[in-house]
Amino acid sequence: MSAALIWIIIGIVLILSELLLTSVIAVFLGIGAIVTGLLLHWNIIEQSASQFAVFGSVSLVLLVVARGHFKRWFMGYTADEDEAKPNFQRDIGARVKVIRDFNHGAGRVVLNGVQWDAFSDDELKAGDTAWVIANEGIQLTVAKQKPSVATKA
Repeated sequence: MSAALIWIIIGIVLILSELLLTSVIAVFLGIGAIVTGLLLHWNIIEQSASQFAVFGSVSLVLLVVARGHFKRWFMGYTADEDEAKPNFQRDIGARVKVIRDFNHGAGRVVLNGVQWDAFSDDELKAGDTAWVIANEGIQLTVAKQKPSVATKA
């Protein structure tokens, strides 16, 4: 087996390993290995020092230049997400559906398909719509009226 074929096989294995690792790094190492294998196959490079230099250079340049773009492709994109706020603050102002009547201020709601324990000063019944006014870890505080913009900040 030639050295060029070994580089190409290593590159393919690295790219396929990205499916398990999801760190968006192995794919660039894989591309660097494939480029090195192809250059070696076409007799553009020969010595092992130049092979490792090409592998390292191509991998590093791709990592620095393209990682952000690749990561967005793998992670997806949500247009309405506010990156400046922590996750728990993004829920403030969200609409929820009450699934269990509130007794003594405590009940259960659904937010983004997930059931939450919730508290409210309002009388809420199953099927009502409420709005998140605070997120206290694993419990939400909700109200019958939508919070104003000043409350959301």
